[in-house]
Amino acid sequence: MVVVGAGFGGLFATKSLRKAPVDVTLINSTAYHLFQPLLYQVATGILSEGEIAPPIREILRRQQNVDVKLGTVTDIDVAAKTLAVEAPGIDYTVGYDTLIVAAGASQSYFGNDGYADHAPGMKSIDDALELRARIFGAFELADLQEDPADAERWLTFVVVGAGPTGVEMAGQIAELAHRNLPGQYRHIDPRRARIILVDALPAVLNTFGDHLSTRALRRLHLLGVEVELETRVVGVDATGIEVETARGRQRIESMTKMWAAGVAAPPLAARIAAATGAGTDRAGRLQVNPDCSLPGHPEIYAVGDMMSLDALPGVAQVAIQSGRHVADQIKRRLGGRETGAAFRYFDKGSMATISRFSAVASVGRVRVSGFLGWLMWLAVHLLYLVGFKNRLTAVLHWAVSFLGRGRSERVSTFQQAFARAAVREYGDPFDRRGPDRSRPS
Repeated sequence: MVVVGAGFGGLFATKSLRKAPVDVTLINSTAYHLFQPLLYQVATGILSEGEIAPPIREILRRQQNVDVKLGTVTDIDVAAKTLAVEAPGIDYTVGYDTLIVAAGASQSYFGNDGYADHAPGMKSIDDALELRARIFGAFELADLQEDPADAERWLTFVVVGAGPTGVEMAGQIAELAHRNLPGQYRHIDPRRARIILVDALPAVLNTFGDHLSTRALRRLHLLGVEVELETRVVGVDATGIEVETARGRQRIESMTKMWAAGVAAPPLAARIAAATGAGTDRAGRLQVNPDCSLPGHPEIYAVGDMMSLDALPGVAQVAIQSGRHVADQIKRRLGGRETGAAFRYFDKGSMATISRFSAVASVGRVRVSGFLGWLMWLAVHLLYLVGFKNRLTAVLHWAVSFLGRGRSERVSTFQQAFARAAVREYGDPFDRRGPDRSRPS
């Protein structure tokens, strides 16, 4: 059997098949498993990328029935039961008897993909490292400006999207500006930085309920974050962002923008839908049967952010639980037992940290904020970090950042800041499609 993707869904499905009489091929576009909920801490200098991205081969080193392969699945032949895979410098095919698709989600710019050049998302290590370079680089370049207007443009940070990722990013940049960096620059006062959080919806953390949304908004204001709700982004360029509000169209001059609004299924979902006849939802996710299999194709399952089922949210727990459920169905089938049981999601709650010692948590009917919410957030994130070494170093770096005034991971490079533009300009060095480098539609 083949598992596509080593995020929460794919990894937990693979680990659940450890003792099953199957040979598992796990295909992932990177050599590591990414703990995506902590990407914003890499971007703001709290954690290193290695602490949230342990190697897949190290995680599965004791699981003898797994073959890990690097590559991106680009197409599927359902009649031949094969997958087309691309890796740097090589293309190959993989056959399957049973397929679990767990390729996660990509950032959605709602049809304005050009925004990504100036407002990176928060879906990969590359995104986080680019944002780290842009954020810390902005303070450095502001310190060099002789024109106050130019310095102000460099000290204005805009975060688009007031969900958990956007709130966490805005809160951490505010802490950098007001707590960690003051006193380190001769020509600017980092406390004068503007952090602006923009969202088209009327509330921050909209899915957490009115009580926690209000608490989060109040805390953001105390941190100095300017929250602009019911504000729609209509343009993004190198030096600013244009928005539409009830007051009309406005421009915010800013050199550093980040995008935390909207997700979409990866291109593979559309290829699978075309090949199998499966439907997709507005985000491009595959519509599945109650047991997570594709209609008419009981050998293909979609889990986590790849599946559309009962309006389930795109969160880690959905991926973990659906991955385990599908693995259980496969083991039942191998054992000659009845299959087809519907997936039942157990909601373990939602959490978002706003600043040090302050978070909001919604667990069942329980609504918690402040320090108690932060302790719950801390415990849950430590629980799901893979590996004792990662947990230990994360705690040490959190102590440096939350108890002291330092940031353990402030190193950034020019290459990190501009690699995306370089790849766009010069192309993929491993591309084998000829000089025009045109990709199939």
